[in-house]
Amino acid sequence: MTYLDANATTPMDPQVLEAMLPWMTTNWANPSSSYRAAKEARKAVEKAREQVAALIGARPEEMVFTSGGTESTNTALKWLARWIGRKNGRVVSTAIEHSAVLRVIENFAQVGYAVDRCGVTGGGRLDMNDYRAACERAREGGGFASVMWVNNETGIIQPIEEACEIAKRCGLAFHSDAIQAVGKIGIDVSSVDVDYLSVSAHKFHGPKGVGALHVKEGLRFEPLLRGGGQEIGRRSGTENVAGIVGMGVAAELALAALAEDPGGSKVGAIRDRFEHILLEQLRGVVVNGDQDFRVAGTSHVSFAGCEAAGLLILLDDAGVACSAGSACMTGKQQPSHVQKAMGLSDEVAKSSLRFSFSRASTMEDAEMGAMKVIKAVEKLRKVQGGGVTGPVMIYSAKPTAE
Repeated sequence: MTYLDANATTPMDPQVLEAMLPWMTTNWANPSSSYRAAKEARKAVEKAREQVAALIGARPEEMVFTSGGTESTNTALKWLARWIGRKNGRVVSTAIEHSAVLRVIENFAQVGYAVDRCGVTGGGRLDMNDYRAACERAREGGGFASVMWVNNETGIIQPIEEACEIAKRCGLAFHSDAIQAVGKIGIDVSSVDVDYLSVSAHKFHGPKGVGALHVKEGLRFEPLLRGGGQEIGRRSGTENVAGIVGMGVAAELALAALAEDPGGSKVGAIRDRFEHILLEQLRGVVVNGDQDFRVAGTSHVSFAGCEAAGLLILLDDAGVACSAGSACMTGKQQPSHVQKAMGLSDEVAKSSLRFSFSRASTMEDAEMGAMKVIKAVEKLRKVQGGGVTGPVMIYSAKPTAE
């Protein structure tokens, strides 16, 4: 298989699996118990907490382990909604959030909260004028803001530091879904004043089913899950020791990789080679999103004269794994809400695929994958009877001046 879907999930690093195995085979003790084996499990959990905290520049005590990014995000947003109350509460977010945010704030709107879903530029970056106005509206009655750090479909990095500063000036709490950012770009919550931040292990070569929520020290917080009072009363349920240990090792490896290659140039070179081959050999190819603000591993591409659904079938048959957008939305035929928010037409949106790479990707993956994509596009265009003419194109929107 030529794997080009790292934004959906990354392969688990062998060192991560090796670290997890003892906690599934020889020491399966409950870390909340009092005997020696349980205390060893507790030490392993606390070591992992330190490792995950270090990856984002946080204090260990600010990290709450969860079952993954969705739980982390739901926990933060539902607590903030309870805190501000629905009478005058306003929620400020964006039109391009992951469904773990969108579905929650849609529910808030249904029960009486005022919700602003701020727009983005054609390049996929947050429209700061729209966002600033929404935060000002929330100033009077109280509210909170939630802005993703990196978009899961396009890989576009959002202006989080500025968005956070604006929210704080307006008296709003601030959450960020950083699931597609952590481990790919440097994040330091000691310098960007986020209150809550969601993390998922399997996006940076850790195991699935484990994540973390950063809760800034000193903030009020109530758990989503109540029960035995684990995680210092912040998330009940017996800790997934093996998964947490794996997440800790994955975090340590990711931090080392970032120190060695802060800009992600190695992964970026693989992504760029993939795009270069497509652009050189195919007409009607558009790389979507602002090229100046992209994480190294993501390529969001539209193919004129093709439908993404058909391309996915042909590519799957050819042994290429990729997505038409978020993996959570695979199989749904409507245009992605992210692409619609960017102003792409239905035709362009339905012809788009997301290819994504990680530090486990190789140049061979890029080259072999690109050639298979070219064959699939040519075959589909022939079947659909549409020749594509005109120059090779690559879209690169510039940030809108404020």
